[in-house]
Amino acid sequence: MKLPLKISSLTLVLLFGLISQACTSCQGAEDARPTPDSEEMKLTETKISIQVGNTTFTATLADKPAVAALLPLLPLTLDMADLNRNEKTGQLPQNLPTQTYSPGTIQNGDILLWGANDFVIFYETFSSSYSYTRLGKIDDPSGLKEALGTGDVKATLTLVAETN
Repeated sequence: MKLPLKISSLTLVLLFGLISQACTSCQGAEDARPTPDSEEMKLTETKISIQVGNTTFTATLADKPAVAALLPLLPLTLDMADLNRNEKTGQLPQNLPTQTYSPGTIQNGDILLWGANDFVIFYETFSSSYSYTRLGKIDDPSGLKEALGTGDVKATLTLVAETN
């Protein structure tokens, strides 16, 4: 076998290997994206109220270890700063367990944990490549943007008593 033919054969083998690996990686990435039925979207019956000024929103919490660690901290008032004109973020008094995922699109009303102790309420829908731990979702985010305003706010989180 001549040298140019060996190089061409080796190049084809390497190229085939790279293409196979890329296709396998793409398939795995698609499987990892959250879907409405995935673990990232599973909500519980547990609800909290979030009061900002004179407006109160009800949120349904996710089935996550972070939520289980958050509940004993309630009631809790957070000083929340505006960030990027699409979210309010406040520091929790302690770190929570994380189970991060990349939602791709953040929805108006999403309540997520950034890192281990940044409680975030999103008031705009937008695309994001960042990873978060899902805490829950505001049940009806109508008026959320107006209630949160453009500056810093205080938000009081309280557990909503279950009714039977």
